[in-house]
Amino acid sequence: MNYSRIIAGTMSWGSWGKQFNTNDMISQINTCLEAGITSFDHADIYGGYTTEADFGAAFKQTRIARSAIQLISKCGIAYVSPNRSNIIKHYNYSKEYIITSVENSLRNLETDYLDVLLLHRPSPLMHPCEIMEAIAKLGQEGKIKSFGVSNFTPSQVELIASEVPIEINQIEFSLTQNSALHDGTLDQMITKKITPMAWSPLGIVFKEDSEQTRRIHNCLGGLLDKYDATEDQLLLAWILKHPANIHPVIGTTNTQRIKDAISALKINLELEDWFSILVASKGHKVP
Repeated sequence: MNYSRIIAGTMSWGSWGKQFNTNDMISQINTCLEAGITSFDHADIYGGYTTEADFGAAFKQTRIARSAIQLISKCGIAYVSPNRSNIIKHYNYSKEYIITSVENSLRNLETDYLDVLLLHRPSPLMHPCEIMEAIAKLGQEGKIKSFGVSNFTPSQVELIASEVPIEINQIEFSLTQNSALHDGTLDQMITKKITPMAWSPLGIVFKEDSEQTRRIHNCLGGLLDKYDATEDQLLLAWILKHPANIHPVIGTTNTQRIKDAISALKINLELEDWFSILVASKGHKVP
């Protein structure tokens, strides 16, 4: 399965963020496609279970061929929302819940299939055999093309993979949240040929003012002219250099930042520059 190297995250498109109307959604979809982003990351819970339907209605009006894009969605979090009867946030990976969730997503997105279904977060009560039964049925019916997980540790990946092959693990990964470099997560994805996707790829660099972020800004500032790049492009280039072939999921809806993200694909950081950026984040030399 081919995905655009940069993926558009839709979490903030609806009521959880920009509150786009249908025309706004159409414009945003076209902006992404014009930039070269063809993969769109969803979850059933986004917008309190409303964003998928908003996107689906907008995409239908674009008359863009379904085969021209890739739709990723997630299920498993039972979220407290006016649109659900849940009294507490929890996880549900029963066969029936997974199947019903996917069928709801298909209906809301107005599509016959998902290119990717991800289990949104691990549950302490999940069982690989029950998950396998749901995924097998959905696959046989052509409702999902690929299967993966999100926010799973290596041992949790192995648990599910004992019954059903995992093709993708979408994790939080950035310069400032880089535990996947050291805890075996990215190592596993290379050895098992699992595609990594990274949400929040810019981390806290532009969100917090701390000793760490000041070190990072100082380091990136010294590289801007060398690479003719912006700081956010360098942060993405740092992720893109990893041999696991990570696909950043960007949340921005700003047209220029979307174009900048695509331009980051052309930046090949020199080895010592890559490590200098890592050291700036860590605050000490590598061991």
